[in-house]
Amino acid sequence: MTDLYAEALTTFAGLYEEAQASPRELEANAMTVATATPDGHPSARTVLLKAFDERGFVFYTHLHSHKGRDLETNPRAALLFLWRSLRDAGIQVRIEGAVEQVDAAEADAYFASRPRMSQIGAWASHQSETLASAEAFDQRIAETEARFAGQDVPRPTGWSGFRVMPEAFEFWYGAQFRLHERWRYERDAAGQWTKRMLFP
Repeated sequence: MTDLYAEALTTFAGLYEEAQASPRELEANAMTVATATPDGHPSARTVLLKAFDERGFVFYTHLHSHKGRDLETNPRAALLFLWRSLRDAGIQVRIEGAVEQVDAAEADAYFASRPRMSQIGAWASHQSETLASAEAFDQRIAETEARFAGQDVPRPTGWSGFRVMPEAFEFWYGAQFRLHERWRYERDAAGQWTKRMLFP
C-alpha cells in the first residue's frame, strides 16, 4: 500500500469504529451501493458492509439480483456511508472503484457464519424477481427448511460476495452553515494516490 492509501484506510477505520461505538448509529455498517447498467441506468440500495481491508470493501448478495446483474456487466460501484450522529453535523464517506467477486472459500466462510434462518432465506429467495404472494415465499421457506433438516445449510451457488476495490475516497465532515470539510483521495492510472481538499 502507498502511504496515502494506508492513510485513507486508517481514516475510514477510525471513523467506522467511532460510528460502531455510537449508541445513535443503529447499523454503522449500513452503506448505500450504487451500480449502473452498461448503458448508464443507475440504481442504488442499502446493504451491509461485512469486511474491509487493504483489498477492498465486501458485501454479499444474490448474483442474479439487480445489483448482481449490474456488477456482472459493469463491474464498478460507488459506496456511501452516512453517520448522522457523529461529530458536529455528521460524517459521510464516499468510496468508488472497480468490483470483483470474492473467492469461493471467503464466501463459504462468511455464509457459514450467518444465522440459520438467513441461510435458509438465501435459498428460498429469488432476489429481485417477481413474487406472487407472501404465502408463496412462506411456502418456499418451509420447503427449504425441510430440505436441509438435520444438516448444515451449504452456500447456494448463486449467492456470493463482491469486493469494491477503492480508486477514490472522500471524507466529508459536516459543519454548521454548510461549511463542511471535505478531503478526497484518488488513485491515477499509474496507481499513484493523491490527496486534496475540496470546497464544501
